[in-house]
Amino acid sequence: MKMDLIETVHYYYENGNMVFTEKYHIDKGFCCGHACRHCPFDYECVPEPKRSIALEMRNGKVEDSAS
Repeated sequence: MKMDLIETVHYYYENGNMVFTEKYHIDKGFCCGHACRHCPFDYECVPEPKRSIALEMRNGKVEDSAS
Protein backbone atom coordinates (compact mmCIF):
# COMPACT_ATOMS: atom_id res chain seq x y z
CA MET A 1 0.00 0.00 0.00
CA LYS A 2 1.50 3.31 -1.05
CA MET A 3 0.26 6.33 0.84
CA ASP A 4 0.87 10.01 0.30
CA LEU A 5 2.66 11.28 3.40
CA ILE A 6 1.68 14.62 4.88
CA GLU A 7 4.14 16.45 7.12
CA THR A 8 2.81 16.91 10.69
CA VAL A 9 0.14 14.25 10.05
CA HIS A 10 2.34 11.27 9.15
CA TYR A 11 5.78 12.54 10.14
CA TYR A 12 7.75 15.45 11.53
CA TYR A 13 11.42 16.36 11.72
CA GLU A 14 13.40 16.38 14.94
CA ASN A 15 17.10 17.21 15.02
CA GLY A 16 17.28 16.54 11.27
CA ASN A 17 15.63 13.10 11.57
CA MET A 18 12.23 12.13 10.18
CA VAL A 19 9.98 10.77 12.94
CA PHE A 20 6.82 8.89 11.95
CA THR A 21 3.65 9.64 13.92
CA GLU A 22 1.26 7.16 15.50
CA LYS A 23 -1.18 7.84 12.64
CA TYR A 24 1.45 6.75 10.11
CA HIS A 25 1.98 3.48 11.98
CA ILE A 26 -1.74 2.82 12.37
CA ASP A 27 -2.28 3.42 8.66
CA LYS A 28 0.66 1.09 7.90
CA GLY A 29 -1.04 -1.55 10.04
CA PHE A 30 1.82 -3.46 11.65
CA CYS A 31 4.93 -3.20 13.80
CA CYS A 32 8.07 -3.06 11.65
CA GLY A 33 10.39 -4.17 14.48
CA HIS A 34 12.52 -1.01 14.63
CA ALA A 35 11.24 0.25 18.02
CA CYS A 36 9.76 3.41 16.50
CA ARG A 37 8.97 6.12 19.06
CA HIS A 38 5.24 6.29 18.25
CA CYS A 39 4.57 2.57 17.67
CA PRO A 40 0.94 1.81 18.63
CA PHE A 41 1.58 -1.96 18.54
CA ASP A 42 3.60 -2.24 21.79
CA TYR A 43 6.73 -3.06 19.80
CA GLU A 44 5.41 -6.59 19.15
CA CYS A 45 8.03 -7.38 16.47
CA VAL A 46 10.99 -5.83 18.29
CA PRO A 47 13.36 -8.47 19.72
CA GLU A 48 14.31 -8.49 23.40
CA PRO A 49 15.96 -6.78 25.21
CA LYS A 50 15.31 -3.79 22.91
CA ARG A 51 11.54 -4.26 23.23
CA SER A 52 11.58 -4.02 27.04
CA ILE A 53 13.82 -0.95 26.91
CA ALA A 54 11.53 0.76 24.37
CA LEU A 55 8.45 0.03 26.48
CA GLU A 56 10.16 1.38 29.61
CA MET A 57 11.23 4.54 27.78
CA ARG A 58 7.72 5.09 26.45
CA ASN A 59 6.28 4.65 29.94
CA GLY A 60 8.80 7.10 31.39
CA LYS A 61 10.74 4.56 33.46
CA VAL A 62 14.07 5.02 31.68
CA GLU A 63 15.81 8.32 30.96
CA ASP A 64 16.15 8.83 27.19
CA SER A 65 19.82 9.73 26.65
CA ALA A 66 19.15 10.79 23.04
CA SER A 67 17.00 13.78 24.07
